Amino acid sequence: MSEIMRPMSIGHLMHWIMSEYEQKKSIFGIEKIVKHENGQALPIYEEKIESPFGPAAGPNSQLAQNIVAAYVAGSRFFELKTVQVMDGADLAACISRPCIIAGDECYNCEWSTELYVPQAFAEYVKAWVACKLIAKEYNLGDPDAFVFNMSVGYDLEGIKSPKVDKYINDMIEAKDTEVFKECINWALEHVNEFKNVDEEYIKNISSNVSNSITESTLHGCPPAEIERIATYLITEKHLNTFIKCNPTLLGYEYARKRLDGLGFDYIAFDDHHFLEDLQWADAVPMLHRLYDLCQEKGLEFGVKITNTFPVDVTRNELPSNEMYMAGRALFPLSIHVARLLTDEFQGKLRISYSGGATIENIKELFDAGIWPITMATNILKPGGYQRMSQIADELMECGSERFSGVNVAALAAIDDGVEAKAMYRKPVKPLPERHVDKKLPLFDCFNAPCRNGCPIEQDIPAYLQAMVDGDAKKALEIILERNPLPFITGTICPHHCGDKCMRNYYEETLHIRETKLAAASQAYNEILPALKAEGSVAGKKVAIIGGGPAGLAAAAFLSRAGVAVTVFERKEQLGGVVRNVIPEFRISADSIDKDVELCKAYGAEFKLGAEVTSVKALKAEGYTDVIVSIGAWKPGRSPLAYGEVTDALEFLMEAKKNGASMNIGKDVVVLGGGNTAMDVARAAKRLPGVENVRLIYRRTKRYMPADEEELQLAIEDGVEFLELLAPVGAENGKLKCSVMELGAPDASGRRSPVDTGRTEEYPADTIIAAIGETIDTSLYAELGVEMDAKGRPVVDANMMTTEAGVYAVGDSRRGPATVVEAIADSAKAAAAIAGISYDKYAEENVAADEKLYTAKKGVQSRDTGKTPDDRCLGCPTVCEVCTDVCPNRANVAIHVPGKCKAQIIHVDGMCNECGNCEVFCPYKGGRPYKDKFTLYWSEEDFLDSTNEGFLSLGGTQVKVRLDGKVETVDVVGETDLSADAVAVIRTVLKDYAYLIH
Repeated sequence: MSEIMRPMSIGHLMHWIMSEYEQKKSIFGIEKIVKHENGQALPIYEEKIESPFGPAAGPNSQLAQNIVAAYVAGSRFFELKTVQVMDGADLAACISRPCIIAGDECYNCEWSTELYVPQAFAEYVKAWVACKLIAKEYNLGDPDAFVFNMSVGYDLEGIKSPKVDKYINDMIEAKDTEVFKECINWALEHVNEFKNVDEEYIKNISSNVSNSITESTLHGCPPAEIERIATYLITEKHLNTFIKCNPTLLGYEYARKRLDGLGFDYIAFDDHHFLEDLQWADAVPMLHRLYDLCQEKGLEFGVKITNTFPVDVTRNELPSNEMYMAGRALFPLSIHVARLLTDEFQGKLRISYSGGATIENIKELFDAGIWPITMATNILKPGGYQRMSQIADELMECGSERFSGVNVAALAAIDDGVEAKAMYRKPVKPLPERHVDKKLPLFDCFNAPCRNGCPIEQDIPAYLQAMVDGDAKKALEIILERNPLPFITGTICPHHCGDKCMRNYYEETLHIRETKLAAASQAYNEILPALKAEGSVAGKKVAIIGGGPAGLAAAAFLSRAGVAVTVFERKEQLGGVVRNVIPEFRISADSIDKDVELCKAYGAEFKLGAEVTSVKALKAEGYTDVIVSIGAWKPGRSPLAYGEVTDALEFLMEAKKNGASMNIGKDVVVLGGGNTAMDVARAAKRLPGVENVRLIYRRTKRYMPADEEELQLAIEDGVEFLELLAPVGAENGKLKCSVMELGAPDASGRRSPVDTGRTEEYPADTIIAAIGETIDTSLYAELGVEMDAKGRPVVDANMMTTEAGVYAVGDSRRGPATVVEAIADSAKAAAAIAGISYDKYAEENVAADEKLYTAKKGVQSRDTGKTPDDRCLGCPTVCEVCTDVCPNRANVAIHVPGKCKAQIIHVDGMCNECGNCEVFCPYKGGRPYKDKFTLYWSEEDFLDSTNEGFLSLGGTQVKVRLDGKVETVDVVGETDLSADAVAVIRTVLKDYAYLIH
């Protein structure tokens, strides 16, 4: 049953580790195995750690394999998942699933171990012994230079209960416990399987698993109870002790103000936790008393900063009412708590830090004297545990000095610098949809999300790699196969391909658009002379009405295929809206000219100053097919009840042609919130005499349709944004607006504007409406083409209208849209007319060497401005993101003979349905823990699940569930199972037998 985890025996655990390392030189999927060889180790308690970081108490420190994975990735301080009196099935019943969502800042609705307390203890002991063995066997470092830190909660009565008390005592000294003896005996019985581990070493493995503890203070725990627990742990258990502190110490007003100022204003919480949790006035004297007590007892004392932050579920983020926030949104709160306590104790108080630690800030935290540092959110993201390998390299020279205090000034500088760092600031607009709208396949699931996010499915990974290889010519050839306008799209494309890029979860999207432009610029002069028609298509003669982006693209695709093409353009220059409307500061005439030349190169005929008023007349001239690509130039209806407005396109055309001589007054108001509105506002700011440009929109900036990039450029240009205003009318140089307010959120969390009944007026010498143009339907009307409710032609999948042989593409089909969407329409129409395929370079996307990309896993770039951009993770070659982000290692990549790429096996017994793999799977709604072929460890779990998968019955016999049918088969003999299923099962049985329980 998927949500029930089945702990591995020490034998299975070590067999998996050693077999995988022998075969692949990886351990639980961690290929970047860190070795500490410089002899440096930081003293902590009576122990030492080779690196000052590791996993926080949470999903990455719950099972033995999780801890081992963190260890081999370089961690040396392990905050074990919290143990409490409520455990096992009782606790699991309280956890809603999925329970983790870490797409940006992280939220969770689980808190302590889901195992029974004795099981949790056994996992930690197995992990302890396993790490000791592999440290020696694989020369990973000093076997005695890592620390396990217990975490317990949440009340003294529960902590003193027999099972939690036994847990603490046994962690302090485990030599008489059955699991410790089992682990040691297994190692002794299998000593001949080791190369560097001998009997003496095994017998000397320490049974003192932990002599330190972190007291987890559940929200609402009274200060007196917190102190009683800590006093008990210090005086009765003689443990070095950390107390978890919550961000609520800051007070509601501070927390709200700081999060709002950084763009996290949508995170909902009230003041009740701030009133119920530990107060600053109570915390400070308590911490002083506990600090003094530990000094008296010869123990170390400190605070853990911070616990997660409770917030409300308002957008169906998780199936609960409240959830706990962590990650980058927690850092600004956590670091300020750290600063306040450091000031209070003059740097003497030790801080164990967790709350948004990443490669970007961990070195400055350590240099300020804050360590150990633990993390959860960071390693729940793509790259997973392997992110720790980069951090281990960053902190390799950690020294060997005991904690001597926190640097007050250095910590203050970190806190003061939060506002200036983009990593702590949320973009103005909601993050875009990262997933592709396709169903996750059972097998062969690797794909390029960037391609799927691109309307023309550009072969992006292929041309990115060509540029990294220094072959701009090849890159441009790949681009031109699907995109004949590389200069225009390389400059002004909204590049939604980047929205899907897996690199967004590392630092920022790849610079796909910029790389396209670089390829075009570098290879243009070499490529252009060589372009020519690639064949000849008889019996086709195509007329294209309109020489904007859609018409140019259609002409290029068709003429390249050898079709006779004539383009009729009513203006004297080609380029449509891009040529005549989009401001020069956004795209140069030279860039447009180069794309025009590329489209002309295949032999299409272009007639300028030739307005077509009848499609029937063209048909009469012998054109077999007609493509209508006339754009959308008709002004939409005025948004004002009274007063005059200027149409956005008319304004932009005039500004582009005669901007220096225009006089539109001092105060300009722009109505609208899309990309065109941003162009209008920015163009108006550049006109002589204009002092103020105000953009008015009925919603907030967060819900304007403009792209984040265009919005930010307008802000940088000084455009004044007036939000929550609905224009009413204009007279006497004033624009009257209704004042709106945001209503209650809907199911998605979006709050619609509601009229307050109040009005305001603004000076307006010129009012420009950028609310969308419409289509001139006269050409369609002549033919009787069916139109939809929005006045757009009805087309089929090939862009053909209801009139045979007449196609509508671009804005003249969609209404105002993007250049790349126009190209997509034209590509479909051209393919239908001439049978064109655009897959010439498709194989380039999956043909690369896996090692080229696996080397980048978990590595966050410190320089995202590099050209060419070499950060591509090669998703169509090696995705496997569900294996990276699974804390329990329940998703495993296996290499199947005959398959070019790895397949994913889901191991049911290791999964608790946390849902983290669903968050990052490129497929929308894709749930690898439900949707991937599953390996079961028991008949009980097989029957309790609905996942398609198999159970090994021994030898080559398996029980399989596939396509809703359950059967027992011999996978060596004849079977009606799919070839994919048989191949995967055979591979697991033969090459990955260590996966089987």
